[in-house]
Amino acid sequence: MIVGYARTSTTEQKAGLEAQLRDLSATGCERIFREEVSSVDTDKRVELEAALGFLRDGDVLVVTKLDRLARSVKHLLEIVDRLDAKKADLRILGMGIDTGTPNGRLMLTILGGIAQFEREIMLERQREGIAKAKAEGKYKGRKPTGEDKTTELRRLVEAEGVAVPEAAKRLGIGRATAYRLIQRTPAAA
Repeated sequence: MIVGYARTSTTEQKAGLEAQLRDLSATGCERIFREEVSSVDTDKRVELEAALGFLRDGDVLVVTKLDRLARSVKHLLEIVDRLDAKKADLRILGMGIDTGTPNGRLMLTILGGIAQFEREIMLERQREGIAKAKAEGKYKGRKPTGEDKTTELRRLVEAEGVAVPEAAKRLGIGRATAYRLIQRTPAAA
């Protein structure tokens, strides 16, 4: 059986998900698992786990791109080992790779290493850019999420008698942030 797996990092990437689903369907996937979650959140990639659990002897897992499947060479090789244990193969459409062949397995390992290298270089440049911007006083980081809601938080808690957790929920801030803001700012006189 040909099984597809499609993933986008966020729910806003509808076009990317639709394109993957289209390509997987065109390849003849009989079952497609899909999810909208970051590759870093491995514990939340429920559909990937379901796809890997679904595969049987002789099946093929198909993805459109390598970065839709694995976050690093180590993770990729772990997935390939799991596929090997099930006697299933991996096909990556965008790279023309099929691990059912010795050449495909070699190319997967080489290109996986290059992809990880590119990502690490990109993250290094990003860190350097942030450090430079901080040194020049141009980078302030993100604005604290609850600071601008302190007045409204105090009004809810002190004037209306709403419990802090409920007030935090209404304002869309974390409970711990709400408690911190209440403790940090003096009560209205």
